[in-house]
Amino acid sequence: MKNTVAAPSGEKVSLKTTAAAEPFVCGHRSENADKIIFFYTFFLSLLMFVTVPIAVAVTGETDFWANIFKIMTTPCKLVTDYFALAGLGSTFFNVGVCGLACNIIMKISKIKPNATTIAGYMLVIAHGFYGLNFINMWPPLFGVWVYCKVMKKSYRANFHISLFATAVGPFISDFLFRYTINDEFVFGEPRVTLSGVVLAILFGLASGFVIPALLPGTTAMHRGYNMYKAGLAIGILGVFVYAFMYKTLGVHSPDVISFDNLEYYSVPYAYRAFVNCFLIILFAVTILMGFLLNNRSFKGYKELIHSTGYGVDFLDKFGMPVCLINLGVYGLCAVAYLNIIFILPEIFSFIPEGVGFTGPTLGATFAALTFSCDGQHPRNVWPIITGYALLFVVSNILCLLCGMEIPWTLSSQAYINGIAFATGLCTFAGKYGWKVGVCVGFASAIICTSTVAMHGGFVLYNGGFTAGLTALIVLPVLDFYKIKPKFDDDLH
Repeated sequence: MKNTVAAPSGEKVSLKTTAAAEPFVCGHRSENADKIIFFYTFFLSLLMFVTVPIAVAVTGETDFWANIFKIMTTPCKLVTDYFALAGLGSTFFNVGVCGLACNIIMKISKIKPNATTIAGYMLVIAHGFYGLNFINMWPPLFGVWVYCKVMKKSYRANFHISLFATAVGPFISDFLFRYTINDEFVFGEPRVTLSGVVLAILFGLASGFVIPALLPGTTAMHRGYNMYKAGLAIGILGVFVYAFMYKTLGVHSPDVISFDNLEYYSVPYAYRAFVNCFLIILFAVTILMGFLLNNRSFKGYKELIHSTGYGVDFLDKFGMPVCLINLGVYGLCAVAYLNIIFILPEIFSFIPEGVGFTGPTLGATFAALTFSCDGQHPRNVWPIITGYALLFVVSNILCLLCGMEIPWTLSSQAYINGIAFATGLCTFAGKYGWKVGVCVGFASAIICTSTVAMHGGFVLYNGGFTAGLTALIVLPVLDFYKIKPKFDDDLH
């Protein structure tokens, strides 16, 4: 079979490919990547639905549809655990419908997915386990679409921004179900007011115009060293909106919804076996997909993990099959890390117990993989994780010396979610070396639990916001002391 591609001069060049290599192996590594991305994201969405009946059977969830209703109609500030709020099966259903909605939009809008598209999709999937649902995702999505129409921009080129904009979902839910009735909100008995609906729609439209405007400037501020670029932009927006909604107007700032789910909380480390099986199977299948699509080889992966990750589109440079291999390997590393930190309190009695495989924990696992096709890999991420571990050791030593109670652990929910997004600082390790990477991770860990107060927990990308602030602190220090990058992709 013959294919043609445009040469640099513009002329058509014929490329021969064998039938066995079809349909994905082509002349350029990124060719047909859009088909693989759509297939893989659609596979993920369907996997969530396939998991639903299994999860319902395992947990004995009897009020499935009532739990779906709870997820859709409950205010969802950070960190609202949908496993505890509703159930395991109903949460997977919510994730599935959110993911499938993205797939349908891709298909209808004839979007050609790229590395940034898969990043946005992964974040939608991640937050479907805590904070995002099929109702609160639509106003910001629609807002970006309206922005594109008004400004006469291509929605196809800005689709990923609409996915990132869903990070303001908790604001939408609060406008719909709590803000306009304030202290009269009763969990399980949602009320919707006309003013609440209007506010939610207007805020969704406004965010669709503001977020695209903020992204270029905030990216320039951290020079691309925070891979979760939208985190800083949306975090800044969240700070202003939260300050106006509550501080400026003097409205009582609500707490995270509390609910009693004794059966869920009685399970040690929450569904450990189930989630482990789910993730291990998923990432093993992902590696197998990449292996088969890469002509039954791991060729190219060694080069990928030696990349700095800074400004490198893995999809374009190495091809989507190799990116799938990276996503699967990186995912298995994330699962191993989580199991290690969950086991530590069992081994060392002085370490306080944290959480387990909660909804936010599973969501954070997917969030950590967001840029597997665009810069992240195990080799440049481990220094950031080591920085978190170093802070834990230092704080433990100081607390023990001062006779103080150890206030947190690596398996505390805030630190699990914080480290998932702190991996977006991996380019510091890639460019400056592992020592700088460890220091950056250490700095990010210090502030990761404080930034949520700035936006009241209404921004789902709190970790990306934290990573952005960390980059703003670290970069001037590196510049002042004339610490230059040590590595460049051209040298590998």
